[in-house]
Amino acid sequence: MEQAFKPEVLEQLKRLEEKYVPLGQDLAAYLEGLYYTEFVNYWDYIHLDTLLSLQNPRTNIPDEKIFIMYHQITELYFKLCLEEYRQIADDKDMTLKTFMMRLKRINRYFDNLISSFDVMVDGMDPKQFLQFRMALMPASGFQSVQYRLIEIASTDLRNLVDKAKRQALGLQSTHEEMIGCIYWKEGATEVASGAKTLTLLRFEEKYTDQLIKFAKEYEHKNVWSVYKRLPKEDQENPKLKQMLRDLDSNVNVNWPLMHYKSAVRYLQRDPEVLAATGGTNWQKYLPPRFQKRVFYPELWMIKELEEWGKGWVERVLNEDKV
Repeated sequence: MEQAFKPEVLEQLKRLEEKYVPLGQDLAAYLEGLYYTEFVNYWDYIHLDTLLSLQNPRTNIPDEKIFIMYHQITELYFKLCLEEYRQIADDKDMTLKTFMMRLKRINRYFDNLISSFDVMVDGMDPKQFLQFRMALMPASGFQSVQYRLIEIASTDLRNLVDKAKRQALGLQSTHEEMIGCIYWKEGATEVASGAKTLTLLRFEEKYTDQLIKFAKEYEHKNVWSVYKRLPKEDQENPKLKQMLRDLDSNVNVNWPLMHYKSAVRYLQRDPEVLAATGGTNWQKYLPPRFQKRVFYPELWMIKELEEWGKGWVERVLNEDKV
């Protein structure tokens, strides 16, 4: 006697039929295809073999592999963040609850990144780093375009313009003009001549068009724009404001400060100060108190803005002397 389908199986078949028939598709054909489909394996689903094959050092110095893997992990975290930014931007019916959920995720990703950066600060042998870094010229973490996209997706593009040039540009400046005066370019100029480093020239050649296109796309969809479209009572929510302040601190103070701490550890050799691998001007580029890059100045007190990053830098430098 032929066994009848269980009710739950019949219900799923009915739902599948409701999906495929209106599209003019033959459900039986799809079911037959399913019969021949292999089971999904974990290692196939996440392309594990490919992922683990992507570490290709340029030297035979052991710690270079650690250096590569950590930066690859960092870029994956950046991609996680950008997925949240995309969903914030594309949500036409943003609610306070959804907005806070996505900001919480972004902050959690940055918290993980910041706490894990000790891998770079303490996890590598300084001698090994100073050996293999010379084989990486002119590559630099400065060239992480995903980090730049995170910055652009977080705030009004004008807040990323070099502070000395912001007023000169005026309020009617184009996206091209603002990207041309973006703050990070100062960090990739040669200290002596002021000329652009090869690191910056190669970065601009590859990514300038993409950055301008992204800036135009997110002009009215960045986190600050979405926040300003929320109802007034939602904008005044203290938990939401704190999440935005945390994002501001994480991206503009805590994350660059961890790089600064690492640079001090590996590149500060009194009386000689070594340049970073791409020749970036890290002494002036990384300390938050010099750049005073702020996503949401309206959410900070004047004194907090005046002392932006100062306490963090002094604390880290004192810790490094211990």
